[in-house]
Amino acid sequence: MQIKINKAAIIHTKAATRKYLRNELRDKLSQSKISVQLCALALLFAIIASSVIILFRLLLSWAQVHTIPEATNFASAVSDWRTYLPIVGAILIWLFAGLGSKRYRRMGIAYVMHRFKLHYGKVPLQSAPGQFFQALIALIANFSVGKEGPAIHLGAVSASYLAEKFKLPDNSVRVMCASGIAAGIAAIFNAPLAAVLFVFEVIVREYKIHYFFPIMLSAICGALSSQLVFGNIHEYDLITVTRIPLDHYPILAIGGIVLGCAAAGFNHSLLKMTAIGQHWPLIYRLMIAASITTLVGLFLPQALGSGDLAIQATIIDSPSLMFLLALLIGKIIATIAAIGFGIPGGLIGPLYGIGALIGAILALVSAMFFPSIAPYVGLYTVIGMTAMMGVCLSAPLAALVALLELTNDASIILPAMFVTIPAFLIAYQGFNTSSVFLKQLDIMGLGYKVPPVNQGLQKKGVRAIMDKRFVIVNDNDELLLEVMKRAEGRPVMVRNSESQIEMLSIEMQSFENSTTLSRQPMEGFSDTATLNEVYELLAIKRRGEVYIYHGNTNNIVGVISWATLWQEIRSGQV
Repeated sequence: MQIKINKAAIIHTKAATRKYLRNELRDKLSQSKISVQLCALALLFAIIASSVIILFRLLLSWAQVHTIPEATNFASAVSDWRTYLPIVGAILIWLFAGLGSKRYRRMGIAYVMHRFKLHYGKVPLQSAPGQFFQALIALIANFSVGKEGPAIHLGAVSASYLAEKFKLPDNSVRVMCASGIAAGIAAIFNAPLAAVLFVFEVIVREYKIHYFFPIMLSAICGALSSQLVFGNIHEYDLITVTRIPLDHYPILAIGGIVLGCAAAGFNHSLLKMTAIGQHWPLIYRLMIAASITTLVGLFLPQALGSGDLAIQATIIDSPSLMFLLALLIGKIIATIAAIGFGIPGGLIGPLYGIGALIGAILALVSAMFFPSIAPYVGLYTVIGMTAMMGVCLSAPLAALVALLELTNDASIILPAMFVTIPAFLIAYQGFNTSSVFLKQLDIMGLGYKVPPVNQGLQKKGVRAIMDKRFVIVNDNDELLLEVMKRAEGRPVMVRNSESQIEMLSIEMQSFENSTTLSRQPMEGFSDTATLNEVYELLAIKRRGEVYIYHGNTNNIVGVISWATLWQEIRSGQV
């Protein structure tokens, strides 16, 4: 007996199966719940984001072999061509910025925070080349900026762009963006746990379990990528950290007060300079920053760069107190000039340099009165780095864990926590300081605040609660009433002669003892939208329905009514 195989039926079945699986995936990702699919996608996108950051690091490492200043005094700095790199770098940054549209000139951590909060983490792809090359030029030219700024921006762009290309729901795009940021930070610093905490403390600013695992997986991917290419290196493990006796803790408390005042003063000065130069032409700002950086480099070459040269000066050269004070002032001036006037780059690296200098100065001053402190200069250096980053960025836990991973020494935990608490309280309550990123957003006029209800609704996609049991018919008045009677409570929509969608409902005419059909125009949303878009439309009248489509408005996949949405809000699930 021969069995005939219907190939057309098999092909149709396979296509139907793929469509079903895709719809199941979209339904799963629309939920604000942890899922294997969400983690798998985060891992896939993290590999791409990490690759971009590794390429950035490789180019930077290759270039900095030739551009890191070697001069140690004024005489040698004057004749060293590296001292004048900031001026060349500023011109190149200006030329590169002119190649792109003004719409995509915004970049950096504050801009990413704005896009994350108000645009589901969708950072325009067109901003990526500018961030990549301009930040690379800035770092090669020895401006006092950090590597984490471009890492965060490029990680966010890579992950969110891929998520949009995969047509993921907007609530999942935001998770992918956060995951890409974690991958970028971990790939730069080889500090996966600090990357996770930084994303939650600075970017997400809330803790949700369905964010945690994708972000953690992405951070692991970024750290492993860094280790595969550069080795399992702890950047600051050369700092000698010695466990401090308990009788030294009163001195640490005084150090915390000093660090709090220093952090507040730095934030205020940086934001003041940012506000002053906000509306100046780009070339003016870049050239002022370059001129100031060059002047600082002539007298204090160790103040240039991200912060590594300043840290090395505190732990290797056994410098004098006067030299450290001069280097601290030079580093602060160079950092405020670069970040304040818009040189692309991050702030963490310079803060590490400034914090290390303040910590070393505190140790040397304290050693004049208490000689037993002299062996603990390395510990004070790390504590200063932790406090400056934690206070200035409003990320104390991320700062603590970052230095724990970068030094590979757990003995810093207790003293660093002890110092960070008074530093934070002094800065935030005594001087009314707040996160430098949030203040930068205010200065730039970019929003970041979302009401709690909207924030909750943004975490769920429309596919999570849409009614898939609906009826849609073409406009035919003779059949509509019959269709309504047979719908058995399912939503009935009609496509009118102008191809617009209307919701049908039956109205009882009590005085005529008859029924009539009522039509209400409906708005449509893509199935990638979140419940927040539906809420903003229906909340105006607190009634009505919207239809959900996939791809185009001819492919309607569901209906959401105000009653269903309101029930979801009242249930406390958003």
